[in-house]
Amino acid sequence: MLWPPAICALALVVLPVVGLLVRSDLSRFPGLITSTSSLNALKLSLITAGLSTVACVLLGVPLAVVLARSGARGVRVLRAVVLLPLVLPPVVGGLALLYLLGRKGFLGVLVTALTGEQVPFTTAAVVVAQTFVAMPFLVVSLEGALRGAGDRYERVASTLGAKPWTVFRRVTLPLLLPALGSGIVLSFARALGEFGATITFAGSLEGVTRTLPLEVYTQAEVDVDSAVALALLLILVAVAVIALARPRALEGVRS
Repeated sequence: MLWPPAICALALVVLPVVGLLVRSDLSRFPGLITSTSSLNALKLSLITAGLSTVACVLLGVPLAVVLARSGARGVRVLRAVVLLPLVLPPVVGGLALLYLLGRKGFLGVLVTALTGEQVPFTTAAVVVAQTFVAMPFLVVSLEGALRGAGDRYERVASTLGAKPWTVFRRVTLPLLLPALGSGIVLSFARALGEFGATITFAGSLEGVTRTLPLEVYTQAEVDVDSAVALALLLILVAVAVIALARPRALEGVRS
């Protein structure tokens, strides 16, 4: 009963990739993906995606706990705002960041005054853009796990005299670990594939802001074979990250 729609869903994901494979010139694949510009884009993508994932963890874990455990008014509105990047077109997110941190943005003026530097069209801008679009994936994973687990263990720890930080470190954090692993993988994969917010807020400067998705877009205008090869490379990296880094516990495997 469920097989026909399941097969259709799988085909919707797999067949476009097959289309890329059919279109690609596999004999030129090694040379196309090892060009200087391709390697620079891949290196930049991995570095910025890693940094943005760290930022997602440092900022997203406390935010998820607050959203899951706070009983304050306005939490629903706050949750909707936090999840906004999931539904916003990435280009809109890039424009929002540009008008926030740009030369005339109210926060950008402050940053320039304090540091003498500008954020847009730098590698830092890539990390900011990736964090903006990827962090909701981490927050959703963690908040759902916390709500599913309930707060009874934390309340017991509190009644036994544990301080809030001890409760978080010894009770809440262990509850989050499986979901945290999943959220990290999703955030990294989303950051790795980010395009719209990056090109709008950071531009496409080779070696500085041109990540692998931007390199695919650039090559598509001059060399379709190169663009297809880089697209396949991006797919391979993303599949490897998800398949190898996804916690085994989430797959129901027990060692």
